[in-house]
Amino acid sequence: MSVTFPIVLLYFISVFFILVRTDLDQRTLTPPTSSAPTPEKKPPLSSPTRYTMFESLQYRDFRWLWAGSFISFLAMNMQMITRGWLVVELRDASPFALALVMVTFAVPSTFSSLIGGALADRISKKYLVVTSQTGNFLMTLLLGVLTVTGYVEFWHVMAVGVVNGTMMGINMPSRAAMVSEVVPERNLMNAISLNNSGMNLTRIIGPAVAGFLILFMGTGGVFLLVSGIYVLSAVSIMLVNTNAISSKAPRKGVAGDIKEGFAYAIANPRLLGLVIIVLIATLFGFSYWSLLPAWAVEALGVESDGLGILMTIMGVGALAGTLGLAQISNTKRKGALLLWSAFIWGISLALFAYVTNYTMAIPFLLTMGAVSSIFMSMNMTLMQTMAAPEMRGRMMSLGMMTFGIMPVSSLPLGALAEYRNSTADALFLSGLLLTLGTVIFMFANPAFRKME
Repeated sequence: MSVTFPIVLLYFISVFFILVRTDLDQRTLTPPTSSAPTPEKKPPLSSPTRYTMFESLQYRDFRWLWAGSFISFLAMNMQMITRGWLVVELRDASPFALALVMVTFAVPSTFSSLIGGALADRISKKYLVVTSQTGNFLMTLLLGVLTVTGYVEFWHVMAVGVVNGTMMGINMPSRAAMVSEVVPERNLMNAISLNNSGMNLTRIIGPAVAGFLILFMGTGGVFLLVSGIYVLSAVSIMLVNTNAISSKAPRKGVAGDIKEGFAYAIANPRLLGLVIIVLIATLFGFSYWSLLPAWAVEALGVESDGLGILMTIMGVGALAGTLGLAQISNTKRKGALLLWSAFIWGISLALFAYVTNYTMAIPFLLTMGAVSSIFMSMNMTLMQTMAAPEMRGRMMSLGMMTFGIMPVSSLPLGALAEYRNSTADALFLSGLLLTLGTVIFMFANPAFRKME
């Protein structure tokens, strides 16, 4: 680890405190008397909030929520690439080992997201997000120290993955549901799209930055940097002025709340359909998260920086998709757009599997990034607008829970890739199953395509 580490860390801290100082300078001395989101004074002609695409940025608390999400996902994307490259080094680019690490991260998030969703509807969402980010900081710091000192082993990566996955399950339902607390409902789709745009921007920056920093700082140095970024994310969320609790009605206990959330979704055909289609997309559409490092080595013979560039290209497509969705926030036929994005996603993944050079990979990476981000943003928007306010945390937890089910496909796909000595075959099968699953869902739910 070279002098690059303190320089980069100082840069992140400096930018963050500039944002804090700017916010303090713009705030009035008298705090608002209402927790309802209120727009700030009319922005100047040069302000981006004058444009439909950025209209939700007029709300001060949304800006800090956006910043906190951006910083958090920057850390997560940097950590994902670094963790994958560490496994490549420890286990000689084994696809099964990469999938196994994904299992240790994803499975705990399945169960913790249900608890996180129930808690989000009974206590402060801000408190849950800050607490979980603190946990991510501590575990990533530990992994960084183990790696720098040369004591890291494969089981350490898996153990830290379990805790990080648990923290993600607690974090995400609250973070997603907080959006509806800081913007009015008419701006909800725009705010969710902008929030996801920030997350997708980190998919451009994070992998590329991590890939190049690994060359100079090593995986241990990047883990230490990421732990510091998690701290900045927690501080950003603390600056959001919301401690709202959806309902003060008597509760049945966490288990009772979880059961009530399932019953609520099952009783609403549209909400149930949203859960089912996001489950299909998660099972078969996100397989590249665990398999891409092995595929990149097999198909393109890249190093860590090359892997970062691949993820960055996909992030560019994702950013374009969510910004486009923010611009057309009042679009009709949202259900049709959701289903077509999943269909194109599956076709693109299947064709991408057998690409053998960078030039051919670029259009597929851009397309997969764009349609997957449109799909996820639309799904989250529809879930929040269709759910009652006191149920939004639990509905978000059902959506997030599907990510924990990813190993149901990623682990066998990783085993298939290793057995056939071809990650491309596994990716092709994954894309094919996503396409078929979406088509079957379309014909089984014809009214879903007309949902607005």
